[in-house]
Amino acid sequence: MASSTGCEHYVRSCLLKAPCCGKLYVCRLCHDAEENHQMDRFKVKEVQCSHCLTIQKAQQTCEKCSVQFGEYYCDICHLFDKDKKQYHCQPCGICRIGPRDEYFHCDKCNLCLARALEGKHKCVENVSRQNCPVCMEDIHTSRIGAHVLPCGHLLHKTCFDDMLRNCAYRCPLCMHSALEMQNHWEEMDQEIAQSPMPIEYRNTTVRIMCNDCQAHSMASFHVLGMKCGNCGSYNTAQDGGLIQNNNMDQPEEHHENSDTEPETDTESEQPNQEEEEQEEEEEEQPTVQ
Repeated sequence: MASSTGCEHYVRSCLLKAPCCGKLYVCRLCHDAEENHQMDRFKVKEVQCSHCLTIQKAQQTCEKCSVQFGEYYCDICHLFDKDKKQYHCQPCGICRIGPRDEYFHCDKCNLCLARALEGKHKCVENVSRQNCPVCMEDIHTSRIGAHVLPCGHLLHKTCFDDMLRNCAYRCPLCMHSALEMQNHWEEMDQEIAQSPMPIEYRNTTVRIMCNDCQAHSMASFHVLGMKCGNCGSYNTAQDGGLIQNNNMDQPEEHHENSDTEPETDTESEQPNQEEEEQEEEEEEQPTVQ
């Protein structure tokens, strides 16, 4: 709601004259919520003083009553606000909440990030130019801080907190684990060890693909989770059906009709058979004198 000290979004003592429709609003966010179009903050030329109501060119101090429109003012973004150590980032093209020395601009990500992430984050080109994968709202120009996931993707910090509250621990875009999960994997090891599968599934395996390291491997099937054989993660996906290994842990049986019957010496038996037939023929023939 607008007042002499601004709105719910910004603390300021002026109204912006929208270059698109000529209407007066405290800020672009208030304008966009009421109208069916968006205000271009960079094209704002005039403001109205909230005290003396004088319309004048955009500047930090009222030319008539000398009221300061904002402790912070950017003549590029036409941003008036309470001093929050803001600074205008030229590569980003907009103002950021500072202080400036606590942030750096990553050229590949095309975004200002906390100094603690310098050289320690995975870069994704122009990642901030994508909408938040949770709420589908703009990230680059959002007043809500961005959270960088281990995979390099971005989402609003508030959306990330909502994910964790709902027990969602994977990136909505690539399914990589959204935080350090090693302790949780160890807990799953113990829980699975204490929860054996029914006897008909004891020797069942399945092919899996790991969402964390992208490796393909074989794992024992378990309803609680299947562990990656490469990195130990349980953030895996089943790749194909169950494989029954029925012969595992069973003694080998001897089959009488097996394919490997003992060989017989047919060559040694054949002559004996011929001799017997010859003897029979000699006995049957009459003696010729």
